Amino acid sequence: MVVKVYGPEYASTKRVILALVEMGIDYEVVKVDLFKGEHKTPEFLKLQPFGVVPVVQDGDYTLYESRAIIRYYAEKYKSELLGKTIEERGLVEQWLEIEAHNFHPLVYDLVVQVLFNPKLGIPTNLERVKEDDEKLARVLDVYEERLSQSKYLVGDSFTLADLSHIPFTQFLGSLGKEHLLRDRKHVSAWWDDISSRPSWKKVHELYPAPI
Repeated sequence: MVVKVYGPEYASTKRVILALVEMGIDYEVVKVDLFKGEHKTPEFLKLQPFGVVPVVQDGDYTLYESRAIIRYYAEKYKSELLGKTIEERGLVEQWLEIEAHNFHPLVYDLVVQVLFNPKLGIPTNLERVKEDDEKLARVLDVYEERLSQSKYLVGDSFTLADLSHIPFTQFLGSLGKEHLLRDRKHVSAWWDDISSRPSWKKVHELYPAPI
């Protein structure tokens, strides 16, 4: 059964596609143009009542929320992306939560303030950008400490914990914030490693729009 992925050019959707590519799962994409309001049509709202992407359809099974989706497929296909032991699984879950609640909101807000608002004619809140910068620097200090102890966030193997960071971390360059990675030796090496994976190169080439 081919997984149908609704997106596909937005970062959260790329998180799902990246996981599917890593696991060798066949998929097809259904483009949803947020700027045209296609996520608010009655047809789409039947799939995702909150009107956001991504959504996957796998036969009769429909699932949304990108991190739930990647967990589901890693569990379904018994992928080591979930960790090789129960202890590693716990750490994968821990770092997925950290990414979702500590890392992602700051990068997302920077994307909105620096990239989206100017396109929409909305003034950038420079004070908010400064606050996000400072908070993100403190978050990445925690990452630096962790990555000084292991190659990846969970240990010596790439997992969903690392994968989940990739689509939004790519924005730091276009935001003029790449120094937040490069100023931290271990974070910088980690980013170079995970962003050079063949799976991400493929996804980025297929869906280059930085949204």
